[in-house]
This record gives sequence, C-alpha cells and structure tokens, in this order.
Amino acid sequence: MKKKAFVEKTAYIIFLICAIVAIFAVCAITIYMFLKGTPALKEVGFFDLLFGTIWKPTASTPSFGIGFIILTSIVGTVAAILLGVPIGLLTAVFLSEMAGKRMAAVVGSAVELLAAIPSVLYGLMGMMILNPFMFKLEKTLYAGDDSHQYTGGANMLSAIIVLAVMILPTVISISTSSLKAVSNNLRAASLALGATKEQTIFKVVIPAAKSGILTGVVLGVGRALGEAMAINMVAGGAVNLPLPFNSVRTLTTQIVSEMGYASGTHRQVLFTVGLVLYIFIMIVNLVLLKARKTGAENGN
Repeated sequence: MKKKAFVEKTAYIIFLICAIVAIFAVCAITIYMFLKGTPALKEVGFFDLLFGTIWKPTASTPSFGIGFIILTSIVGTVAAILLGVPIGLLTAVFLSEMAGKRMAAVVGSAVELLAAIPSVLYGLMGMMILNPFMFKLEKTLYAGDDSHQYTGGANMLSAIIVLAVMILPTVISISTSSLKAVSNNLRAASLALGATKEQTIFKVVIPAAKSGILTGVVLGVGRALGEAMAINMVAGGAVNLPLPFNSVRTLTTQIVSEMGYASGTHRQVLFTVGLVLYIFIMIVNLVLLKARKTGAENGN
C-alpha cells in the first residue's frame, strides 16, 4: 500500500509539474508578445498601424499600415477553410462510413503522407505547377487589359489553394476519429426508423461528432493562419488588396520576409504583426470552446 501511495503521489507531482510548465509557457508567450507588440501601437498610432493600407518601412517618410496584410490573412484563411473543410469532412465520411478496409487503408496512408510533407515542398509544388497554371489563366482572363499587372501566377488564389490542401490532413484525421467514435447504436436506431444510410450519416453521425469535427476545423484554421514558408513561395509577397489575382502578403509572411533586416520602429511593428496573429489564434480557440460548450448543452 505504501509503495502504491508513493507511486500515485509521484505521478501526481509529475503531472502537476507538466501542467505548470504548460501554463507558464502560455503566460510567458502572452506577456512577451504584448510587451514587444504594443510599443509600436503608441509610436505609429493604433489606427494608422492596424487600418493603414500603405506599407513603406524604408521610405524617407516611412509608413507602417498593415490593414491589407490583416485583411489578406483573414480572407485567405476563411477561403481556405471554406474550400478545404467540406473536402476534408467528406473524405472523413468516406473513410469512416463507406470505404472498405483495403480502400480505407490506402486513402488513410495517403492522408498521413500529406501530413508528413514539409511546408516548403507544398510551396515548391505550388511554384512549379500551380503558379504557371494561374499565370495562363490570368493571361486568358485579362487579355487586352493593358492596365493589369501580371504576377506570374503568384497570387491570392494560389495561396488559398495551397492552404486548403495543407489543412486537409488535419481535418480528415481528426474528423475520421470523431466519426468512428460515434456509437453504432445511434446508426442502428436511425436505420431502424427507416432512414437511409446517407440520412443517417448527415443527420445523426455528423451532428453527434460535431465537437471533434470542430476541433479539426480549428486546428486547420491555426495551420492556415500560421503557415509562412509555402505561402511566401506562392503568394507573390506584395502588400495589396486581397483580390484573386493580386500578389499578396499575410501576417506570417510579413514577419518572415522582413524580420532579418528590420530595426527600430520597423522591427517593433513586426512584433505588433506577431501580436495580431497571436490574438487571432486566441479568438479562434475561444470560439471553439464556446461552440463545443453550446453543442454539449444542446446535446443534453
């Protein structure tokens, strides 16, 4: 009994230490980001910085407006989620509800391979395959329009497609696990009441797995917001309004592109960009917690 009590107490202490380290890490990151990101808001001005649209940090009269950069991140993430989540969810439904064991094993292995591919390879494939295709499409759509500035296919649309593909493994894996965790009794009851298999899937199984699916979606949002390397390679890198064929820059690529040589106010503003990105991630997680709580209450 004494040995058992010692083991339990030791395990409790280890788990407590791990929890404290995790909490400390979150608090440290939060405090650091606010300490480093807020000075630029005072120096440049809150509205000039967050809602300004001109980014010229090295000009004789510098301008640090990141409004277009914030808007690009929001639009790109939302568009990638709208494109990638339905594909990911339907793939998860196929794997968990319809595919045979061999087919599920093959598709599941492909999904795991997608998750293992480094971001830079997604960017490389986008540069070599997607960007040339987008350039041809751009030339076709804007033929005869001398005012249009061609980007060589490195544009907002390319970034959205790459992001949508990159979030697929996360959405598919977590959604598949959530769907498989739904009790077979629910399926049997629905079928016994006369529902078809498709009706059972979309009206019983998916709602029952909603909490897990939302988790996958939010993790996908996190990856979409936080991706830098691949987007830096396919989006063009210019600060523009986020239109489909415009060369654009997101919050993450802004930091990656300029932190290496930035100094003074320029460097402080880049920390503010990081703070904005961090706040976005916090908001997404709060929305998830609220959605899961609402779903649990409705389930009860």
